[in-house]
Amino acid sequence: MNTLDLKKLITFHPDKISREMLDDKPEMRIALMCLEPGQKLTPHKAPMRLLMYVVEGKGTFTVGEEQYEADEKTAIPCDPMVEHGFSADKGEKLVVMAIVTPVD
Repeated sequence: MNTLDLKKLITFHPDKISREMLDDKPEMRIALMCLEPGQKLTPHKAPMRLLMYVVEGKGTFTVGEEQYEADEKTAIPCDPMVEHGFSADKGEKLVVMAIVTPVD
């Protein structure tokens, strides 16, 4: 089993969201997304289950019609085909680990 040292994997890009695929298997995908202040992942839908986990920072998360302010160590689940996204709109960097699993 591999371990992931997130501290070493966190990187930022001033012109785009940094996306690092940490694991990519049919039964589960894990991505690390690092946003500079002002960057955002535009809300979209996907046919999978999703858990967005705030590793560092704080921001605003969209799930369906709702918006949530979340900070470190907050987990936000999202059902399949529900619009979701997030924004580093609180004046600081935001690091989110997204865990995606298929729907049976």
